[in-house]
Amino acid sequence: MINELLLQFAEWLYATGGSRAIEESFYMYNWIEATHVITIMLCLGMLVFIDLRMLGLAMPGVSAVKISDRLNIPMMIGFAIMFITGLLLFYAKPTYTIQSIWFRIKMVLLLVAFVNAVIFHKRLQASASSWEFEPRAPRHLRISAALSLALWAGVVTTGRLIAYDWFHCYRELPAWLGAAAGCVAD
Repeated sequence: MINELLLQFAEWLYATGGSRAIEESFYMYNWIEATHVITIMLCLGMLVFIDLRMLGLAMPGVSAVKISDRLNIPMMIGFAIMFITGLLLFYAKPTYTIQSIWFRIKMVLLLVAFVNAVIFHKRLQASASSWEFEPRAPRHLRISAALSLALWAGVVTTGRLIAYDWFHCYRELPAWLGAAAGCVAD
């Protein structure tokens, strides 16, 4: 049921002029994809520094709050552009993307990473004054930082795998994998 609705939405989206214009453009899709990759590097580069500081693996003598405060703005700018370009990439190829097991895994990982980031930020702000100059953050923040690194590694990996069609719906797939990928029987 949900797969049929998602596919109908993707087909409707693809029928709009803008979707095909981006996909068929000689340069536009490539520019959007390049911008997406560059802003992933910007966003995740800042995030990795923050997470490594929490784990005590980078800049242990610098205030954790100061690092977080200074890197949050470029990280959020990178995230905003990354998010917009990601939407445009989806918009350009919605029927292909919506039926990708990798895209679906990526979306779940993104959701979990977002929840982890919100919890991490709240915990950081609530407890920072008691440990911010310590070489390592408290255990609950270190766990969140390690989880953040793992989740974002998964997001980047699955995002990259979307381009490959090993488990695409036009192939012969086991029923469970076809359902997970969003395949709809004709």
